[in-house]
Amino acid sequence: MEKSAFHIQAITDEDRPWVREFMIEHWGAEMSVVRGEPFWPHELPGFVAETTDGEHIGLATYRLLDDATGELTTLDSLRSSLGVGAALVQAVVDAVRAQSCQRLVVVTTNDNLHALRFYQRHGFVLAALRVNALAASRKIKPQIPLLSSMAFAA
Repeated sequence: MEKSAFHIQAITDEDRPWVREFMIEHWGAEMSVVRGEPFWPHELPGFVAETTDGEHIGLATYRLLDDATGELTTLDSLRSSLGVGAALVQAVVDAVRAQSCQRLVVVTTNDNLHALRFYQRHGFVLAALRVNALAASRKIKPQIPLLSSMAFAA
């Protein structure tokens, strides 16, 4: 499959059941937790990457934290080396800029080196290290694995 063999589209109400099931299958639950705060990605705005024949090959969700800051809450690419992850991040960047946000943040675990490299390659800067934050999040969402999944493929 070549790079142009997929397109990015905004999540619609019809996509929400798929997003919910995707989160359960790939993230262990329909709920996610960041900084001790639970949220439900299938309720958030975001984008789906689809092949020309309608197969979902990527997902990104986001939320607005305040008037100036958006947060990339989930990012998944099911096909590596196609630019799916980069295209989804760009779609989120464009969406939060259109809502007058000046900044986009993302939270990942410090053992997910693939994600850390990906985000740095795409303009994100390491801003904080929160010691034991994941242990606190596991109290809310016990399905969080002890080690990060290296399934992320940009």
